[in-house]
Amino acid sequence: MPEPHHDVTGSGPALLLLPGGAGHPMGLDPLTGHLAPHFTVVTYDPLGLAHGHLGEPVADQRVADWSEGARRALAKAAGEDGQAYVLGTSSGAVAALDLLARHPERFAGVIAHEPPCVTLLPDGAAERAGLIEQAERGRPADGGATPFGVFLDHVLRPFTAYRPDTGLPRLTVAAGTDSRGRLLHATAEAVARHTGGAFAEFPGGHLGTLEHPAAFADRVREILLG
Repeated sequence: MPEPHHDVTGSGPALLLLPGGAGHPMGLDPLTGHLAPHFTVVTYDPLGLAHGHLGEPVADQRVADWSEGARRALAKAAGEDGQAYVLGTSSGAVAALDLLARHPERFAGVIAHEPPCVTLLPDGAAERAGLIEQAERGRPADGGATPFGVFLDHVLRPFTAYRPDTGLPRLTVAAGTDSRGRLLHATAEAVARHTGGAFAEFPGGHLGTLEHPAAFADRVREILLG
């Protein structure tokens, strides 16, 4: 099995960062810069898209493979001992939920920001179909040659079908304040109820990590470090 692609910055307790979309960490440098004074940030790139593999053939993705790769990246960067933290957003939040379910003893706190687990909602199948249709309308002309194309072709469908476990410990499910009244805010609330996790709001919307990196990092620190 190849070594997991990841980057490390900062110092302090380990924080595993799981980006959304196809896992490409583009645009997250401001966020990691604000987190680095407080955490050793391990940014996982599941498909290696930021490490020279964009444009290569990609298979349909499995949530379990992302969570296992993330576990291995964390172990390589921070060792197997001690507890770490996790921040996942969108598809990365789905992987974070799976990782916590598989290795609950490993994590002192997990934030899952707007995981698209829409099948937990009433009429979840219809909500999922509508979400996929809406995303497809933004398909780029060069398709899978872009990170968003990879997401549409190989990540969106399996990850929106994921149903997390119940009774997940030390979990906060988050939604953006700008997402109030929208599908993924309601989904985050449903995930919190289903898993038994806490619910919290964060600055911005679904892309709050990019829109308000400083305020988003402050909220992460507040929740994980108290």
